[in-house]
Amino acid sequence: MTRTVLLCAGGTGGHLFPAEAVATVLEGRGWRVELATDHRVGAYGKDFPATASHVVPSGTPSGRGAVGKATAGVKLGWGLVRALGLVGRVKPDVAAGFGGYPTIPPILAARLRGVPTVIHDQNAVLGRANRLLARLAKRIATATSALTLPAALQEKAVLTGNPVRPAVREAAAVPYHPPQPDGPVNLLIFGGSQGARFLSEAIPAAIGKLGPTLRGRLRITQQCRTEDLPSVEAAYRGLGIEAELAPFFAGLPMMIARSHLVIARSGATTVAELGVIGRPAVLIPLPGAIDQDQRANAETLASAGGAWVYEEKTLGVRQLAADITDILSNPERLEAAAAGAGSTGRADGADRLADLIEEVAGFRQPAPEAAAERSTEA
Repeated sequence: MTRTVLLCAGGTGGHLFPAEAVATVLEGRGWRVELATDHRVGAYGKDFPATASHVVPSGTPSGRGAVGKATAGVKLGWGLVRALGLVGRVKPDVAAGFGGYPTIPPILAARLRGVPTVIHDQNAVLGRANRLLARLAKRIATATSALTLPAALQEKAVLTGNPVRPAVREAAAVPYHPPQPDGPVNLLIFGGSQGARFLSEAIPAAIGKLGPTLRGRLRITQQCRTEDLPSVEAAYRGLGIEAELAPFFAGLPMMIARSHLVIARSGATTVAELGVIGRPAVLIPLPGAIDQDQRANAETLASAGGAWVYEEKTLGVRQLAADITDILSNPERLEAAAAGAGSTGRADGADRLADLIEEVAGFRQPAPEAAAERSTEA
């Protein structure tokens, strides 16, 4: 008998990559995988191992003003109608959501059609879409024990860690070696799957404040938004640095493994991959987020000694340059930070979440340790 799972995820890398990791595991176990997502899947879901990808309309309930909220409500309503049809055609044994508003229509549709559901939250703070779906889900998979849930939901919680793609687990096999005296320094900069304007402006400016000797040793790889590429390229060219720049790097996990220091935002996938691969990082959380989820994510790595965390609004270029100089000039400090980051990693997150999905679908008995983790570690 063919077993079918409907995986539901927002269309960014932060949502799709964990879903892709679980899809790979489930496909290897003989499951048929169907994906429900949004229009962005073309950019980040090219390698997703699904029988089919279904674009489901969705809106953001927190849209501005009465018109914005009404428009979002109409989109969600239409998405639910479409999702009910999708669930009826696909007939999944279980549905699993990975966050983002595009998960609301298909998970709600699955529930209305009697399909058991699981939701997974990659962050240290429960996301808004998952808050809406948490009471409907049979199980809530969590990435970290730092995530706090209301008492009524704690018995549903299972700590699985964040699923990471096979490429991340492969990259984790590369040992960390700090830069040699007078040797090249591999610096990797990225701002999540959608890039970050702040990093495109602040990092070249800070690099320009480094001493000429250290600056001459840098080998820079930086992800930039398409519209920022010309200015970043010009900045590095003016500094005499040949940098590898692109809007998206398909081989990012191995780039992380080959880096001596990472400078990045602190989305859940970024923090999870830094932990599994074990690399020191300067993290600058995305400011202005209602839930401050990136700040909470960054603190999980920083508390283990694996990262240095800065606030964008108070971070000065000279301060950043001085701190980068200090960090890169201390091999023992880098090595200790790499070990600290590595202590937080869970390379088996995809397998653990796949086990939970099979349990909820009725094809696996719950593991004793998973039952013990419910409500005590969530």
